[in-house]
Amino acid sequence: MPGFFITLEGIEGVGKTTNLNYIRDRLERAGREVVVTREPGGTPLGEELRGLLLTPREETIDYMAELLMIFAARAQHLNQVIEPALQRGAWVLCDRFTDATFAYQGGGRQLDSAPVAQLEQLVQGERRPDLTVLLDLPVVQGLERARKRSAPDRFEAERVEFFERVRQVYLQRAAAEPGRVHVIDAAPALEVVQKQIDQLLDTLEKR
Repeated sequence: MPGFFITLEGIEGVGKTTNLNYIRDRLERAGREVVVTREPGGTPLGEELRGLLLTPREETIDYMAELLMIFAARAQHLNQVIEPALQRGAWVLCDRFTDATFAYQGGGRQLDSAPVAQLEQLVQGERRPDLTVLLDLPVVQGLERARKRSAPDRFEAERVEFFERVRQVYLQRAAAEPGRVHVIDAAPALEVVQKQIDQLLDTLEKR
Protein backbone atom coordinates (compact mmCIF):
# COMPACT_ATOMS: atom_id res chain seq x y z
CA MET A 1 0.00 0.00 0.00
CA PRO A 2 1.47 3.40 -0.90
CA GLY A 3 2.37 5.82 1.83
CA PHE A 4 0.90 9.22 2.57
CA PHE A 5 2.71 12.55 2.32
CA ILE A 6 1.76 15.30 4.80
CA THR A 7 3.43 18.72 4.89
CA LEU A 8 3.17 21.48 7.48
CA GLU A 9 3.43 25.07 6.35
CA GLY A 10 3.17 28.58 7.75
CA ILE A 11 5.13 31.68 8.59
CA GLU A 12 7.53 31.90 11.54
CA GLY A 13 6.04 31.37 14.97
CA VAL A 14 2.95 29.38 13.98
CA GLY A 15 4.00 26.28 15.94
CA LYS A 16 5.00 23.93 13.15
CA THR A 17 7.47 21.90 15.23
CA THR A 18 5.09 21.43 18.16
CA ASN A 19 2.21 20.40 15.95
CA LEU A 20 4.34 18.22 13.71
CA ASN A 21 5.32 16.24 16.81
CA TYR A 22 1.66 16.08 17.85
CA ILE A 23 0.66 14.64 14.46
CA ARG A 24 3.56 12.18 14.54
CA ASP A 25 2.53 10.89 17.96
CA ARG A 26 -1.08 10.45 16.88
CA LEU A 27 -0.12 8.56 13.72
CA GLU A 28 2.33 6.33 15.59
CA ARG A 29 -0.34 5.47 18.18
CA ALA A 30 -2.49 4.37 15.24
CA GLY A 31 0.27 1.97 14.20
CA ARG A 32 1.67 3.93 11.24
CA GLU A 33 5.31 4.03 10.32
CA VAL A 34 6.08 7.76 10.34
CA VAL A 35 9.12 9.46 8.81
CA VAL A 36 9.61 13.00 10.14
CA THR A 37 11.77 15.31 8.08
CA ARG A 38 12.19 18.95 7.10
CA GLU A 39 13.05 21.37 4.32
CA PRO A 40 15.49 22.65 3.50
CA GLY A 41 17.31 19.64 4.92
CA GLY A 42 16.44 16.03 5.52
CA THR A 43 19.75 14.65 4.19
CA PRO A 44 23.39 15.45 4.97
CA LEU A 45 23.67 17.50 1.76
CA GLY A 46 20.31 19.16 2.41
CA GLU A 47 21.34 20.13 5.93
CA GLU A 48 24.56 21.70 4.60
CA LEU A 49 22.51 23.70 2.11
CA ARG A 50 20.11 24.66 4.91
CA GLY A 51 23.02 26.12 6.83
CA LEU A 52 24.06 28.17 3.81
CA LEU A 53 20.50 29.42 3.31
CA LEU A 54 19.66 30.32 6.92
CA THR A 55 22.92 31.65 8.33
CA PRO A 56 23.10 35.47 8.28
CA ARG A 57 26.01 36.69 6.16
CA GLU A 58 27.48 39.90 4.86
CA GLU A 59 27.36 38.67 1.26
CA THR A 60 24.00 39.17 -0.44
CA ILE A 61 22.67 35.91 -1.87
CA ASP A 62 21.14 36.31 -5.30
CA TYR A 63 17.48 35.31 -5.18
CA MET A 64 17.85 32.88 -8.07
CA ALA A 65 20.87 31.28 -6.38
CA GLU A 66 18.73 30.91 -3.25
CA LEU A 67 15.95 29.27 -5.26
CA LEU A 68 18.33 26.84 -6.94
CA MET A 69 19.89 25.81 -3.61
CA ILE A 70 16.42 25.09 -2.22
CA PHE A 71 15.55 22.85 -5.16
CA ALA A 72 18.96 21.16 -5.07
CA ALA A 73 18.27 20.22 -1.45
CA ARG A 74 14.76 19.11 -2.42
CA ALA A 75 15.99 16.86 -5.24
CA GLN A 76 18.33 15.07 -2.83
CA HIS A 77 15.62 14.89 -0.17
CA LEU A 78 13.09 13.34 -2.52
CA ASN A 79 15.57 10.81 -3.87
CA GLN A 80 17.10 9.76 -0.57
CA VAL A 81 14.26 10.08 1.96
CA ILE A 82 10.76 10.95 0.78
CA GLU A 83 10.27 8.63 -2.20
CA PRO A 84 11.80 5.53 -0.56
CA ALA A 85 9.62 6.04 2.52
CA LEU A 86 6.43 6.47 0.50
CA GLN A 87 7.24 3.45 -1.65
CA ARG A 88 7.48 1.20 1.41
CA GLY A 89 4.15 2.52 2.74
CA ALA A 90 5.36 4.94 5.40
CA TRP A 91 3.66 8.21 6.21
CA VAL A 92 6.03 11.11 5.57
CA LEU A 93 5.57 14.17 7.76
CA CYS A 94 7.59 17.12 6.42
CA ASP A 95 8.18 20.57 7.95
CA ARG A 96 7.78 22.73 4.81
CA PHE A 97 7.89 21.72 1.14
CA THR A 98 7.29 23.48 -2.18
CA ASP A 99 4.39 25.61 -0.96
CA ALA A 100 7.03 27.36 1.15
CA THR A 101 9.09 28.07 -1.95
CA PHE A 102 6.14 29.68 -3.72
CA ALA A 103 5.41 31.66 -0.55
CA TYR A 104 8.92 32.73 0.49
CA GLN A 105 10.73 33.05 -2.83
CA GLY A 106 7.69 33.83 -4.99
CA GLY A 107 5.84 35.98 -2.46
CA GLY A 108 8.44 37.23 -0.03
CA ARG A 109 11.27 37.70 -2.54
CA GLN A 110 8.79 38.64 -5.28
CA LEU A 111 10.33 36.26 -7.80
CA ASP A 112 8.19 35.35 -10.78
CA SER A 113 6.34 32.13 -9.96
CA ALA A 114 7.12 30.67 -13.42
CA PRO A 115 10.69 29.47 -12.61
CA VAL A 116 9.44 28.08 -9.29
CA ALA A 117 6.78 26.08 -11.12
CA GLN A 118 9.30 24.93 -13.74
CA LEU A 119 11.72 23.70 -11.09
CA GLU A 120 8.87 22.05 -9.21
CA GLN A 121 8.02 19.99 -12.28
CA LEU A 122 11.65 19.25 -13.11
CA VAL A 123 12.59 18.11 -9.61
CA GLN A 124 9.34 16.55 -8.40
CA GLY A 125 7.60 15.29 -11.51
CA GLU A 126 4.05 14.54 -10.38
CA ARG A 127 4.93 14.23 -6.69
CA ARG A 128 2.85 16.57 -4.53
CA PRO A 129 1.79 16.35 -0.87
CA ASP A 130 -1.37 14.37 -0.23
CA LEU A 131 -2.28 16.76 2.58
CA THR A 132 -0.89 20.15 3.57
CA VAL A 133 -1.65 21.62 6.99
CA LEU A 134 -1.31 25.40 6.77
CA LEU A 135 -0.97 26.89 10.25
CA ASP A 136 -2.09 30.49 9.85
CA LEU A 137 -1.38 33.40 12.16
CA PRO A 138 -1.22 37.19 11.81
CA VAL A 139 2.35 38.14 10.93
CA VAL A 140 3.09 40.38 13.91
CA GLN A 141 1.89 37.72 16.34
CA GLY A 142 3.98 35.04 14.62
CA LEU A 143 7.14 37.12 14.62
CA GLU A 144 6.68 37.97 18.30
CA ARG A 145 6.49 34.26 19.10
CA ALA A 146 9.49 33.43 16.91
CA ARG A 147 11.73 36.12 18.36
CA LYS A 148 11.06 34.94 21.92
CA ARG A 149 12.28 31.51 20.85
CA SER A 150 15.73 32.25 19.43
CA ALA A 151 17.93 34.73 17.60
CA PRO A 152 16.55 35.37 14.09
CA ASP A 153 18.04 33.47 11.17
CA ARG A 154 18.53 35.00 7.73
CA PHE A 155 14.82 34.72 6.84
CA GLU A 156 13.41 35.59 10.26
CA ALA A 157 15.33 38.87 10.13
CA GLU A 158 13.26 40.06 7.16
CA ARG A 159 10.82 42.95 7.50
CA VAL A 160 7.13 42.54 8.36
CA GLU A 161 6.16 43.38 4.76
CA PHE A 162 8.11 40.35 3.55
CA PHE A 163 6.09 38.03 5.79
CA GLU A 164 2.81 39.68 4.87
CA ARG A 165 3.53 38.74 1.24
CA VAL A 166 4.50 35.21 2.31
CA ARG A 167 1.28 34.78 4.27
CA GLN A 168 -0.86 36.05 1.38
CA VAL A 169 0.66 33.56 -1.05
CA TYR A 170 0.06 30.73 1.41
CA LEU A 171 -3.60 31.73 1.73
CA GLN A 172 -3.92 32.07 -2.04
CA ARG A 173 -2.58 28.55 -2.50
CA ALA A 174 -5.00 27.24 0.10
CA ALA A 175 -7.90 28.92 -1.73
CA ALA A 176 -6.72 27.47 -5.05
CA GLU A 177 -6.31 23.90 -3.72
CA PRO A 178 -8.82 23.41 -0.90
CA GLY A 179 -8.78 19.65 -1.30
CA ARG A 180 -5.09 19.49 -0.40
CA VAL A 181 -4.32 22.59 1.67
CA HIS A 182 -6.25 22.92 4.93
CA VAL A 183 -5.97 26.14 6.92
CA ILE A 184 -5.69 25.79 10.70
CA ASP A 185 -6.12 28.91 12.83
CA ALA A 186 -2.90 28.95 14.89
CA ALA A 187 -3.82 32.00 17.00
CA PRO A 188 -5.78 30.29 19.83
CA ALA A 189 -4.36 28.25 22.70
CA LEU A 190 -2.45 25.12 21.68
CA GLU A 191 -5.20 22.72 22.74
CA VAL A 192 -7.66 24.57 20.49
CA VAL A 193 -5.24 24.40 17.56
CA GLN A 194 -4.71 20.69 18.11
CA LYS A 195 -8.45 20.06 18.29
CA GLN A 196 -8.67 21.53 14.77
CA ILE A 197 -5.85 19.21 13.69
CA ASP A 198 -7.63 16.22 15.23
CA GLN A 199 -10.78 17.03 13.28
CA LEU A 200 -8.74 17.12 10.08
CA LEU A 201 -6.90 13.88 10.83
CA ASP A 202 -10.16 12.12 11.70
CA THR A 203 -10.92 12.19 7.98
CA LEU A 204 -7.78 10.12 7.32
CA GLU A 205 -8.35 7.36 9.87
CA LYS A 206 -9.89 4.95 7.39
CA ARG A 207 -6.83 4.93 5.13
